[in-house]
Amino acid sequence: MNGERARLVVFAGLPGVGKSTLAREVATALRATFLRIDTVEAAIASTLTAFDDSPVGYVVGARVAADQLRAGRPVVVDAVNAVQVARQGWVDLAREHAAALDFVEVTCGDPAEHRRRVEGRVAEMPGQHVPMWAEVQRRRWEPFTVDRIVIDNRGDTAASVRRVLDGLTG
Repeated sequence: MNGERARLVVFAGLPGVGKSTLAREVATALRATFLRIDTVEAAIASTLTAFDDSPVGYVVGARVAADQLRAGRPVVVDAVNAVQVARQGWVDLAREHAAALDFVEVTCGDPAEHRRRVEGRVAEMPGQHVPMWAEVQRRRWEPFTVDRIVIDNRGDTAASVRRVLDGLTG
């Protein structure tokens, strides 16, 4: 691992706030593995039946992230991470691998823009569930209990990426 501490950057936010866009750009800037839980879940769903609120995508994602951290690669995780138990899994993973951990909570402070984004989304891969606006509004969101970088992703993506990179610890 060439003497550098492993790094795990975990994005969180409701569907349609721009997590994937930011996470992908941050992963590129860090030369990190981009781990999108939607991709994991879509792959599973395309071979099985649907699984509402199942942690299987997060469990598989964490195992993939562990392999990358063990190899010394930074990992950027793109997932909703709406509840504390999901976030705790990333805390435990970072601790297990002595990795620096940063959470990035992405929001969209303009409800009309957020709705437009959600309603304009299309599935990018077989098996991917694209939630409707009503589903996003009903989704349970537990407040964070740990420090995190908070990004209101209404504006310029490049500026948001810079704010994330500037806010990373270690």
